[in-house]
Amino acid sequence: SLCAAGAPNLSYQELKDLKKANVLHIDVRERWEIDRFGKIPESLNIPLGELMEALQMDPMEFKEQYNQEMPSKSDPVVFSCLAGTRSKQALGFAMSLGFS
Repeated sequence: SLCAAGAPNLSYQELKDLKKANVLHIDVRERWEIDRFGKIPESLNIPLGELMEALQMDPMEFKEQYNQEMPSKSDPVVFSCLAGTRSKQALGFAMSLGFS
């Protein structure tokens, strides 16, 4: 289950379509989960426990750490996890930091 501000739940196909539109997809599962269950293509893994810090990093530091441009507060971002609970928390964190 995926979570986004505009549409609380997205199907896998909707996510694939969004990715074509340059949406940043952040997978908030733990690294061991990625190793065990696989990485979603073109997603960026930032475990939920690191997310608040990551979204407040200096953009250069973010790029160094995650090999990806840091999203601006108005960039479209999709969070995912295994069951939907952590992605909802991630959305709350991002919104509390001013992401729209």
